[in-house]
Amino acid sequence: MNLQTLPVLAPEAQKCRELIRRETHTGPTAGLAAGYVQANLMILPKDWADEFLLFCQRNPKPCPLLAVTEPGQFQVPTLGGSIDLRTDFPRYRVWHNGELSAEPLNIEAVWRDDLVSFLIGCSFSFEEALLADGIDVRHISTGVNVPMYRSSIQTQGTQRLSGPLVVSMRPMRADDAIRAIQITSRFPSVHGAPVHIGDPSLIGISDLQHPDYGDAVPVGADELPVFWACGVTPQAVAAQAKPQFCITHAPGHMLITDLPNTRLAAL
Repeated sequence: MNLQTLPVLAPEAQKCRELIRRETHTGPTAGLAAGYVQANLMILPKDWADEFLLFCQRNPKPCPLLAVTEPGQFQVPTLGGSIDLRTDFPRYRVWHNGELSAEPLNIEAVWRDDLVSFLIGCSFSFEEALLADGIDVRHISTGVNVPMYRSSIQTQGTQRLSGPLVVSMRPMRADDAIRAIQITSRFPSVHGAPVHIGDPSLIGISDLQHPDYGDAVPVGADELPVFWACGVTPQAVAAQAKPQFCITHAPGHMLITDLPNTRLAAL
């Protein structure tokens, strides 16, 4: 099942989650369940949770928190009554000592009672507003995952957590980029306005056609690359900090919540 057919078959958030839970859809979630907030995931043992919360507070652009669970809790009623964090992402990443060890379709077998889950806002949530304004979102129109890059911009660290800012990129004409700034500024809970526009080398990106995560997209001669802070940043930080165990979403494979995008709009 591809990105183009799923919204037709299951346009509502709960129906999309059911397809994901049944492992019918295992791909990226950009463009799915239009109108509903999507979320990144970081799951850490309780002894890392307070420090990661501080990291998020110090880095609200890449890590805008939507919800934090109690240890062992896998429901998130504030984001959707039927959500099960162990099954409702299309693909997960399991990490041991900073090394990626598996990419399962569910995490029921590795779930523990000491795990605290952090749900982080995702830029897929503001893409509906961009599309409504007539702005092409290239990874959606080409049916691939959004390109993401480790930048030379550094996050504000804590005692154990620090690392590079990961950014997502969407190419746009200059006039569309100006509109995109105006539109996405209204959504600070899902990364807000871009962090950089134009020359990627100024933020340490040497080749747009070789993203660190996701898929490359074509950039026209009359277009500028526009970069947003990305919720994959915690994965780059975890790879550097090397906690003994953590779980994340696979980049681009988000939780589709029951929360309408309009609830997060600042204006």
